[in-house]
Amino acid sequence: MFYETTSIDRALRFGDIVQGFISCTPNIDDPTISTHNYTYQIEISSQPFFVILSPCCSIRDKVISLTPLIKLRGTFFNNPFFVDDLTRINRPVAPEHSLPPSAWESMEPEEKAGRLRSAPGYVSLECFIYEKHDFFHEYTISRREGNISTRYYMIDFRYTFRVHCDKINSPRDAPIDVKRLQLTIDTRSELRDKISYYYSRVPNEDLVSIA
Repeated sequence: MFYETTSIDRALRFGDIVQGFISCTPNIDDPTISTHNYTYQIEISSQPFFVILSPCCSIRDKVISLTPLIKLRGTFFNNPFFVDDLTRINRPVAPEHSLPPSAWESMEPEEKAGRLRSAPGYVSLECFIYEKHDFFHEYTISRREGNISTRYYMIDFRYTFRVHCDKINSPRDAPIDVKRLQLTIDTRSELRDKISYYYSRVPNEDLVSIA
């Protein structure tokens, strides 16, 4: 099960889907420290749903981290392995399943052999797919191969932002009525594992220095 259906906490939890918030994103054309006369815009967005990305024990002091629940990328449907179960994107996959069949078959034998020696790994590192639910509006993804209607949604870790709210003092001392869905323990663990991997990757230039 992706969502909890019986033991739903009267508290805000990491991975929860919530409503009632807005996002605010500054857009700056050319950041510079030499002058404050640069041009910027503030983009205000009111999404139907957001996801809590604050760890449960860090939901306090009137601050919470959120990210919007957004529509899927059409490219996810290029790979039949993911089409069968889009939440597979949330977990490490075998190398031969990480690419569409056409890309895998056209790969040079040496590169293919090298990949096959590798352990399963994550794809679309910044993304986590949320299972379809009746709460979610159905939408259409336009593709040359034919349009696809779906209720699956996703989050992108890069879109995380903070909100200050006077009523958020702890997971239980918060406006619980904004909560719509809670992940199961297993699903929450998958989200924690993938976002941990996303932030803990070591760049190649640092690996050289460490070695």
